[in-house]
Amino acid sequence: MSEWAMRGKGVPVRLEKVSFSYGEAPLTFDVAFAAAEITAIMGPSGSGKSTLLNLVAGFETPQSGRVLIGGADVGADPPSARPVSMVFQENNLFGHLSVEQNVGLGRSASLRLTEADRIAIAEALERTGLSGKERRLPRELSGGERQRVALARVLVRDRPVLLLDEPFASLGPALRDDMLDLVAGVHAERGMTVLFVTHQPEDARRIGQNLVFLNNGTVAATGSADDFFAGAGPEAFRRYIGASAGNAVSRDIARKRT
Repeated sequence: MSEWAMRGKGVPVRLEKVSFSYGEAPLTFDVAFAAAEITAIMGPSGSGKSTLLNLVAGFETPQSGRVLIGGADVGADPPSARPVSMVFQENNLFGHLSVEQNVGLGRSASLRLTEADRIAIAEALERTGLSGKERRLPRELSGGERQRVALARVLVRDRPVLLLDEPFASLGPALRDDMLDLVAGVHAERGMTVLFVTHQPEDARRIGQNLVFLNNGTVAATGSADDFFAGAGPEAFRRYIGASAGNAVSRDIARKRT
């Protein structure tokens, strides 16, 4: 069992005065993410949502500032050494490998799997509703099933931080809700720190405990998701989600509180 797995819970994530630029206006992030909680990251296109996740994962390097995971500065660590798993919108499956093999990559890049690895893979496939589909190739799966494979691979990696970069954006509403509920269920069981990027207010409201709103390349506001959707977010956030979406979510909050 890994050092992180033995701790049994998620760890805090902090971007401390981080600056990054693609050659245009710089992005600046100074924000903390609570351990073992689900935080939605929202904001207009180009505000830096995916870049923020990439900085945490190690796919991008800050020009200044520090990225701290569990209190440790991970700036010098490559992505593979960070206690982080990430699920992308395109799911990153290998078309020539079976479902079982794609999940197995979370345990061994060479697929030299121990008996303990195979047990963990079988458990992850069962947890994500993929039992009986171990031998199928990605092209033989639906979009939702492919994302379940990507999530199962996360489960066998057993890292304390999970990053989700709009992985369910291409799914229909009902299937997207199913996947969000699956993430929430796994989070309840394992207590990972979850950072997920979404453009959908209803997704953030469904599983988000906290919300970070980015605007113009910086952190414009942070707080509880309920407070944001109850009207406590900045005017830029209300414009971003639109009046109808905000009112609908507010009504949902009111129903749940009565």
